[in-house]
Amino acid sequence: MLAVREKEAVAKPKRDRLREERIHNEVIVDAYGPEEQALGWYYFLEDKLRFPFPARCISATVVSPLRKGETVKVLRMAPEDACTGDMLVLIRWHGRNVAVPLSQLAAIDADESTVEAIGDWHYWLAQGYCF
Repeated sequence: MLAVREKEAVAKPKRDRLREERIHNEVIVDAYGPEEQALGWYYFLEDKLRFPFPARCISATVVSPLRKGETVKVLRMAPEDACTGDMLVLIRWHGRNVAVPLSQLAAIDADESTVEAIGDWHYWLAQGYCF
């Protein structure tokens, strides 16, 4: 069963049957709890994202040093144990590798697999789903 986040001020996007089916069939098909859903997402994203790729920050968050509009190079997924509550990626920022939420990034000129996988993660969150 999926947990649902508290309602936010932003309206949910319209349900996308194809995304819902892909997420169910490829990401959380065998997940029986929050930990397994997080692992499903982690390995789905690790498989689908083609690293490295440039990205733009689309929203600032209190847990990330990025500002909206800032561009970064996404290097890889953060370590698995860091992604139990959110999907984090490692970026190069001011000479250091820093983990930031994938939800605050949009790929720039990335391949179709990367764009679709990030879109799936953004969609999942926008629908109010969580682990």
